Amino acid sequence: MSAIGYVLGISYPLLALSTGARGIYQLFFREDLPKLAPALSIFSSLLYLVAAVGFFKRSPRAWRVSVTALSIEAIGVLMIGTLSILAPDLLGHTAWSRFAMDYGFFPLLQPLLGLAWLLYRPTRAAFGVIQKNET
Repeated sequence: MSAIGYVLGISYPLLALSTGARGIYQLFFREDLPKLAPALSIFSSLLYLVAAVGFFKRSPRAWRVSVTALSIEAIGVLMIGTLSILAPDLLGHTAWSRFAMDYGFFPLLQPLLGLAWLLYRPTRAAFGVIQKNET
């Protein structure tokens, strides 16, 4: 696994833990918040967990699962980030609000870096998606 693969493999479980804990706390202990916000945070933590498992399992199926999870994540961050700015009361405050500003924009950059890494030819070869001598 390359250096970026290790960074992603470590950061995704940590982000899953932090966003999951935040969502669970908000869902059960913050009755003043709309329920959609913590539900979206919990959903994002599950995506992070799925992606992390896919990074460490080396198979074409794991690669496809990770690409799908990161694609959903990237679209989600962009959609929720945009909605949180245009209509802040609509969703409440989620892990992806304001393009994940609370997390140093890392959840905005992370799926893009992850997709770039997963689509990189040596990574696809390592996952068995292409043969090592294919272009």
